[in-house]
Amino acid sequence: MPYRNTDHRLDEIDRRILYALMDDARNMSASTLAAEAGVSGATIRNRIHKLEDSGIIRGSTTKIDFELAGGKLTNLYLCDVPVTEREALAHEAREIPGVINVRTLMTGRRNLHALAVGESTSDLRRIARRLTDIGIHIKDEDLLEEELFAPYGPFDPDDGGHAPEANDFISLTGDASVVEVTVQSDAPIATLTLEAASGQGILDEETLVIAIERDDRELTPHGDTVIQPDDIVTILSRAGEDADSLSAFRGPQTESTPR
Repeated sequence: MPYRNTDHRLDEIDRRILYALMDDARNMSASTLAAEAGVSGATIRNRIHKLEDSGIIRGSTTKIDFELAGGKLTNLYLCDVPVTEREALAHEAREIPGVINVRTLMTGRRNLHALAVGESTSDLRRIARRLTDIGIHIKDEDLLEEELFAPYGPFDPDDGGHAPEANDFISLTGDASVVEVTVQSDAPIATLTLEAASGQGILDEETLVIAIERDDRELTPHGDTVIQPDDIVTILSRAGEDADSLSAFRGPQTESTPR
């Protein structure tokens, strides 16, 4: 299934989701992840749908030990295919009974890997003949003994200690920046309208709320829009990421204590 190319930018919440899915998709709890990220469960589910729609998440698979599941053999074929036919041949190879995974590489040699499962060596020879019949040149093959997986470390929210103050940050020309921040329950702006927050001096003239994500909805902010805890607010700040305006959304925070 083709996926459309998008400019989706991962923020801290997206990275938390991807790390949790890579670590253990079967046991990932949206509610637990929401509590850790400081957002609602509906926000986590909405983010997962967006990651799927953009093609960043392309389904999930269960890792199976085929040797334990009936003594089956798992074989890896390292193949050469013409670069111009690589994608088409990969799709054809995936349709061969017994082939469970096909991987294409950018290099010119051994640029297609096919992983197949068979009941016996004769099954694996049949798969090899089918690969050859469709124009795939097998350079080498071997029985797979073990395959280990690990989630991508930089997506780990605990890898660098404390989570960043803002979910996402984009520098613009001059001193302007776009910052995405999650509203905490004790933030000064929580439960206030944008108009009231400006009138009370909680929002300064350098800060403009340009988008709000609330559960599974994206809201266009107006003066009478009430900011609620757990809203994910995108702001345009002319004073940069470290501006005092962020405290309106983060609230009175204690300084990080050394561990």
